[in-house]
Amino acid sequence: MNQRIQQLAEQARVLSDQFQEQWKAGPSTEEFFQEKFAQLIVAECAQVIFETPVEYTETDAMHRIRDRVKQHFGVEE
Repeated sequence: MNQRIQQLAEQARVLSDQFQEQWKAGPSTEEFFQEKFAQLIVAECAQVIFETPVEYTETDAMHRIRDRVKQHFGVEE
């Protein structure tokens, strides 16, 4: 597994563990982990798109693509 993906998985696991400690009811820890892990990956993809160097004339398209990816996956950040 790619090192960055491993870091995101670890981050999702920490969030999942914190969730479990805080809330005893609701989705299972594994469901929460999977959701957070997916959200972190999508957010990272959107950030990569946002940070990709583009010509001035392409900036609007880059913002629209980034926002569309986040919207498609329901990730707000």
